[in-house]
Amino acid sequence: AEPEIADAEYDLLVRELEQLEEAHPELARPDSPTRQVGGEISDTFAPVEHRVPMTSLDNAMDRDELLAWGERVAKGLDEGETVRFTCELKIDGLAVSLRYENGVFVQAATRGDGRVGEDVTANVATIVAVPKKLPAPSPEVLEVRGEVYLPIEAFERLRAAKEAENLERLAAGRKPEPVPVNPRNAGAGSLRQKDSAVTASRGLSFWSYQLGEVVGGPDFTSHHDTLAFLRDVGFPVNPAIALVDSLDDVVQFCEKW
Repeated sequence: AEPEIADAEYDLLVRELEQLEEAHPELARPDSPTRQVGGEISDTFAPVEHRVPMTSLDNAMDRDELLAWGERVAKGLDEGETVRFTCELKIDGLAVSLRYENGVFVQAATRGDGRVGEDVTANVATIVAVPKKLPAPSPEVLEVRGEVYLPIEAFERLRAAKEAENLERLAAGRKPEPVPVNPRNAGAGSLRQKDSAVTASRGLSFWSYQLGEVVGGPDFTSHHDTLAFLRDVGFPVNPAIALVDSLDDVVQFCEKW
């Protein structure tokens, strides 16, 4: 959680590496960053094996790449089938999976490497935005996936507190501690604290956007229906979501934001 370069710069380097590996597959390494979904698993928390793997999002860097993706989607449809697109914002935080059994929150895990994550149940339980109990009737198992994030206001409070603390440390002849550089990494660090009381003090929040394992729950035919379900049973869903009929509308959504 201490980045040395900007996320956009990192993404471009990964894209360059992907192109090099595609051109020279014999040089591709099994430990390449292009083959890693998430980060390394910390031994601070107990491991949690995801019953449904937590994959990461692909990206499109410009309009042409977005349109090319849309064409691939269209080719995968049955003849005569139409497609609509759900547009939503990508919140920069830490991906987590929340497990509910018969409507009761029982476990939270980070994405980790996509197959195995870290048990952060005690810390996630301190986040007010995360429901602890769902309305009845509830599925036997409902795994809700989303993003734990640090709101900008909370990030600014954290920075100010750390800067004030560093002044006191310097006055006492002690070495200052690092000041958080951005909300994403500060949020990740806040969630992965050994002491859940520290996590509780940071003001983390949560947006839901996907389902993992579901047992005894409804079947959905669209992503938009999934988001509506999550909102209806009490999960925070980002309000800036739009259902559109064409890729041109998707482009307009992107350009607006």
